[in-house]
Amino acid sequence: MARRNRSPEENARREKIRELLQLANVSSMEDIQSLFKDTIAEFMENGLEEELEDDLGYSKYDYKNKSTDNSRNGHSSKTLRTSFGDVEVAVPRDRKGEFEPQLLKKNQTSVSQDIEEKILSMYAKGMTTGDIETHIRDIYGVEVSDTTVSRITDKILPIAKEWQQRPLETVYTVLLLMPNFLAVSRTVALFSMM
Repeated sequence: MARRNRSPEENARREKIRELLQLANVSSMEDIQSLFKDTIAEFMENGLEEELEDDLGYSKYDYKNKSTDNSRNGHSSKTLRTSFGDVEVAVPRDRKGEFEPQLLKKNQTSVSQDIEEKILSMYAKGMTTGDIETHIRDIYGVEVSDTTVSRITDKILPIAKEWQQRPLETVYTVLLLMPNFLAVSRTVALFSMM
């Protein structure tokens, strides 16, 4: 298989990746996963800092342009579950506690928001909480306890109960379509004659 022609931008990006891998002394897949975790943390932290800066209206140490009585108030640590494992993220705070980050919401503990949706989908298809726990760990590499799965599935119990207790119609129309009905009935007639 021939190598495809890469643009100069792609070649430059690949060269930077090679330099980064050499600089980080990457020699195994575990090293690459660790590098990805560091990258995720860096991305999240930079994004959260930018969000806080936008929320406060002034950049760090730029007190001349400060037009609010609110200010930065350090960081809190948050453990974020990712497909590469747990990642520690330093989340910036403000003094008044009014900062509502959008990149990483206050109660969000996973980068993959769709994991809860996948858990609900598996539960709706009849999987047990233990099976779901194992399945999520095997596919996504994320540790989800049996209790967490139960807490997530408890969210849909009121909806399921409401659906189960809905009033039923007195008459339901059922239409049975059978392709090749005549061919089937002829075959049955032939076998019954024998």
